Amino acid sequence: MNAATKIEAILYLKGKPLSISEIAEYAACDRATAEEGIIDLIDDYARRDTALEVVETPNGYCLQLRSDFQDLVQTLIPVELGVGALRTLAAIALNSPMLQTDLINLRGSGAYQHVQELVELGFVKKRRDSDSRSYSLQVTPKFHQYFQIEQLPSPFSSPQQQRQLELKLESTSEVE
Repeated sequence: MNAATKIEAILYLKGKPLSISEIAEYAACDRATAEEGIIDLIDDYARRDTALEVVETPNGYCLQLRSDFQDLVQTLIPVELGVGALRTLAAIALNSPMLQTDLINLRGSGAYQHVQELVELGFVKKRRDSDSRSYSLQVTPKFHQYFQIEQLPSPFSSPQQQRQLELKLESTSEVE
């Protein structure tokens, strides 16, 4: 087995960027051999028609999916969202569009972090509201596509139903 093949296996198994010295240590070879192996690998992947590539990052060398395939990553790998972020997303979806200040009143200050995460993931669009100093939040087409929801049901078919529910909640809380 040549050095490049062994280094390829190491990069695959570690799944994170590695420095030349780390690669040399794992491959049980000197730095020069590791550098040569990396160059061979980079060259080999560049010539092949493959979904993978070996690249140098600020943290070292890694084996990764070519950027042409990032849309597949978004489609095929499920997004990890915590319970809090999911609840915040649900609140935004049910009230879309809604002001960030209203969301914070509803969900608490932890929702600021949730909004940032949801915007980065592309589920929520955030823009400055013209009528207030807050931001307007609404779900994006990616939200509908990812959760396979064409249209969310309105929680209340009329403002009258919402007011009736609020009155019921007020009267039950007075009893407690």
